[in-house]
Order: sequence, then C-alpha cells, then structure tokens
Amino acid sequence: MNTLIHIRTDKKIKEQAQKTAEKLGLSLSAVINAQLRDFVNNQELSVSVEPKFNKKTERELNKILADIKAGRNLVGPFKTTKEMITSLNS
Repeated sequence: MNTLIHIRTDKKIKEQAQKTAEKLGLSLSAVINAQLRDFVNNQELSVSVEPKFNKKTERELNKILADIKAGRNLVGPFKTTKEMITSLNS
C-alpha cells in the first residue's frame, strides 16, 4: 500500500535533484524512497556522494600526505610480522 508524503523544499533543489535522478535513470520518487528505506534499515542518514572531512581531519590528512611526499615519518615495508613488531617496539 502506498501513501503520499508532502514536503516543502527549495524549487531549485527540487529541479536539480530531478535532473540528477534522471541522469541516473531514476525518478525523484525512487531516490526519495531509496533514501527512506536506507534510513529505516540502517538508522543513519547518508547524504554525500564523496566523503567530506571536517577541517581538523583535513588538516591532519594534509600533513600526512606532505610527510609521505617528503619521505618523512615512514617505516616499512616489512618482510615479516616479527620485523614489524621489532620496529614498533624500538
């Protein structure tokens, strides 16, 4: 049995959502129903296509990437588990 949900949203958002759904071969109704099912099944809400990090995490990741490029703070690769554990303990 189907029911009707009325929501208010910005006209531009609705139009953009419809265009995006169409590009994926879906109706806006199918997208919303999929989101509702996911919300109920997982009890969480996912709204981003790609991961977005908070500013602190992004700063830390940028530091790590800079270290990797500069060859700093790197260990390994290890040939054995024993070699890795020895490195961790030193």
